[in-house]
Amino acid sequence: QQDKRIRVSQPLTRGPSAFIPEKEVAQANTADERTNFLVEEYSTSGRLDNITQVMSLHTQYLESFLRSQFYMLRMDGPLPLPHRHYIAIMAAARHQCSYLINMHVDEFLKTGGIAEWLNGLKYVPQRLKNLNEINKLLAHRPWLITKEHIQNLCFTLRKVWYLTECTKQSFKMLENVYVYCSTFLTGQKINPERDPEISNGFRLISVNNFCVCDLANDNNIENASLTGNNFGIVGSLSELEALMERMKRLQEEREDGDTSQEEMTTRFEKETKESLFVVSGDTFHSFPHSDFEDDMIITCDVSRYIEDPGFGYEDFARRGEEHLPTFRAQDYTWENHGFSLVNRLYSDIGHLLDEKFRMVYSLTYNTMATHEDVDTTMLRRALFNYVHCMFGIRYDDYDYGEVNQLLERSLKVYIKTVTCYPERTTKRMYDSYWRQFKHSEKVHVNLLLMEARMQAELLYALRAITRHLT
Repeated sequence: QQDKRIRVSQPLTRGPSAFIPEKEVAQANTADERTNFLVEEYSTSGRLDNITQVMSLHTQYLESFLRSQFYMLRMDGPLPLPHRHYIAIMAAARHQCSYLINMHVDEFLKTGGIAEWLNGLKYVPQRLKNLNEINKLLAHRPWLITKEHIQNLCFTLRKVWYLTECTKQSFKMLENVYVYCSTFLTGQKINPERDPEISNGFRLISVNNFCVCDLANDNNIENASLTGNNFGIVGSLSELEALMERMKRLQEEREDGDTSQEEMTTRFEKETKESLFVVSGDTFHSFPHSDFEDDMIITCDVSRYIEDPGFGYEDFARRGEEHLPTFRAQDYTWENHGFSLVNRLYSDIGHLLDEKFRMVYSLTYNTMATHEDVDTTMLRRALFNYVHCMFGIRYDDYDYGEVNQLLERSLKVYIKTVTCYPERTTKRMYDSYWRQFKHSEKVHVNLLLMEARMQAELLYALRAITRHLT
C-alpha cells in the first residue's frame, strides 16, 4: 500500500527489518493513516523509510521521535545544516553504522556540504576535529567526561562558537546518533534502503570486513558467549509463565516490607559486577576475516571519520575494583537538573526530549505475549535501569535484585550487545530471548534501551557542563 504523497522505500530482503517478518510490519503500516501523516509532517527523508516502518509499530512513540529528529536536523540553530550532518557521520562511524553514514552523507551533500570533507577528518575545519575526544567518550565511556573536557572544547572553539553553540547542538547530534544506531538500527537490524540512483537499486557498504547483511543473518557465526547452556532449554511457554510468576512474587515482596539502603547499594554493585560476565567484548574480533570476504560488496573505510578507532566500551565496573565511582541519579536527575539546562542551552529541545523519555517509559498496551491486563511497569523499569547500571548510574530507591529476577541471561546478552557493542548484534541473539513475545514487543524493548542510553549519556554530559558553568 503506497500513499500517493509518500515514497515507500523498497527493502533489500524480508522487509524493512532482517529480524521481523515483512508481513507484520506491512500490516501495521497499511492500517495506520497516522503514520503517513507523521511522515509528511516531520520525516527528514520525505518517505516512509525502513526505520519509520518498524517504529510505526508504536505510533505514539514515533510521533515524539520524528518531531525531535526534525527539530535537530531541520530547524534553525547555531550549527549550519552541513555541520550537523557531518557531526552525525562522525558519531555513526564510532559504531560502524553504515546505514546512518550513508543517510547523513547524502543529506550533507544535499544541504550544501563540501564534498572534500568526505575524504576524512584532515579535510574538515578545526572546530569539527576538536569534537573527536568528546565523540569517542560519549560513544563508549561517557562516565569519563569531566568539566575539563568542556573547558578545553570551549577554549579551542571560542573564536568560532560561543559556549552554547559548541555544546548544545553538537552534543545533542552526537548523542542522538549513538543511541539511534546502537540500539534501534542494529537492535532491529534495519535493512538498507533502496536507492534509485544505484544500478541494482540498493546501497550496501561493509565495515571492518563485516557486511551489514552478514551480521544480520549470523553468517554461521557462533558467538562464544552464547554457546553452552547460557540460554537454557526451556520452552517459550514456560519461560513466559515463569516470568509472570516472578513479577507477581516481586510485587508481593514489595508490599511486605522495605529493603535497607545498605542492601540496595550492595545489590547494585553486585549487578554491576555481574554484567562483566554477560558477554565478551572481543568475541567477534576472534573470527578470521576470511569467513566474510566472499560476501563483500563495497568496502567503506569508516576510520577516516574518527580518531583512535581502537577505543571502545569498557565495563564501568572493572575486575578487582571494590569501590565504584557511581553516578547517584538523585544527585543529578533529568527532571530536576538536566531538563532545565538543556532548555537553557537549546531552546525547546528539552521539552521534546522529555516528552520522548516519558512516552517510551510509560508506553504500554497492558499485554505480555498472549496475556492481557498485565501491569508491565516493573519490567519496563528493570530494562531501563539495567542500561543505566551498565553506565554506572544508580537509583537509591530501586532494588537491583529485581533485574536478575526479571531479565533472563539471553535478554541481558542482547541488551549489553546492542547498547555497548551494537555492530555485533546478530539475529540469533534477537531470537533467543522472549521467544513467545510478539515482534512489536521486542521493538518496544529496543525503544526503551535507546532512550535509556540517550538519557545516560545526557546526564554525564550535562553534569560536566553544569560543573563548568558553576
